[in-house]
Amino acid sequence: MKKKILAGIFVVSLISSALTLGLVCFILDINSTNAVELGRFFAAMRFIEGYYVQEVERGKLIDGAIGGMVNSLGDPHSIYLAPQLYSQLRAETTGAFGGIGVYMSFKNGGVQIMNVIPDGPGYKAGLEAGDEILAVDGKSVEEISPGEVAVKIRGEIGTNVELLIRREGVEDTVYDITRDNIKVKTVADKMIDDKLGYIKISNFSENTGEEFKTALGELENAGMKGFVLDMRQNPGGVITSCVEIAQEIVPAGTIASVVQRDGEKEVYTSELPAAKFPIIILLDKNSASAAELLSGALQDTKVALVVGEKSYGKGSVQTLIPMMHEDGLKLTIAKYYTPNGRSIDGEGITPDVEVPLSAPPQQMYDLELDVEVDQQLAKAEELLRHQVDAGKILFDDDSWKSN
Repeated sequence: MKKKILAGIFVVSLISSALTLGLVCFILDINSTNAVELGRFFAAMRFIEGYYVQEVERGKLIDGAIGGMVNSLGDPHSIYLAPQLYSQLRAETTGAFGGIGVYMSFKNGGVQIMNVIPDGPGYKAGLEAGDEILAVDGKSVEEISPGEVAVKIRGEIGTNVELLIRREGVEDTVYDITRDNIKVKTVADKMIDDKLGYIKISNFSENTGEEFKTALGELENAGMKGFVLDMRQNPGGVITSCVEIAQEIVPAGTIASVVQRDGEKEVYTSELPAAKFPIIILLDKNSASAAELLSGALQDTKVALVVGEKSYGKGSVQTLIPMMHEDGLKLTIAKYYTPNGRSIDGEGITPDVEVPLSAPPQQMYDLELDVEVDQQLAKAEELLRHQVDAGKILFDDDSWKSN
């Protein structure tokens, strides 16, 4: 009897799946080979819907299937975004979102804090760039997807989240942090002296391009002849903001090329007649994505030298794709290349002058610059002063190497 029931279940499910599959294939013009693969999916869904020990919602199964497809890519930057996470991620790119005020990277199965927003809940609790998140509310990050980690950490304003943090040289510690509304100003600036300027970009949101233009104008009006561009701990962000900034400081020509898998290329260009200022860029191992794109453009066109550490190596482009139930996909769709054709995906930007980190990088808004403590900043200032005093803008010879 049991075998007959199982046989009946199989036949009914097979017929139901075949009918559904036939309709889908007709609508989508799917060939026979792909139809077989699609049939496996529908058969599994029908079995679960009809005979799982508890009733299940089809929407939940579809969500899980989409998430599974994205996870199978093995790309930590591509994730399925349930409605809550999709809404939060869209809010984050506009410069205001709820959470604890940290930017995270997902690499080799781990979760690392790349940047901490000054005066945010995480900053006040004592979190630092480089901290590794081991668990969220008691659940190991190894048991959940990157998207779920982000959802659990951001959560609702006014609620608490517990993070188990591992920091080199310190015993693993639990941080209890109250979520808050995060308002992000991404650019800070000051004059170092009567000739040298300093600009810090913490990340690239939709407003960063305008913030940078304002900062650059203020420093130029103050007599700036060259500036340090500090993008340490900058995890990247909106590529269009990066391009807006590049168009203000990269001379006419290619800024970056974005190449899709079919070879289709989109080239971002600058029409700036000529570079106006020599620039020294500061990078560290947590500088990623758009920060690397901007650095590569400036380095290739000889407008800037890069000082510090080799960067993170995220040279891919993601897009947010809305779906039908207020959810979406964050999907890697292309890789970008510097003006000289370099791909930095998995490689990073190699500094022209390597200087190990001697102190925590300059924090956003903390503009009391201390070159005695921050040796990367000290080297940047030294190289920039040499260039300004020599009356040069482009680093197109080796004269800076004598410093």
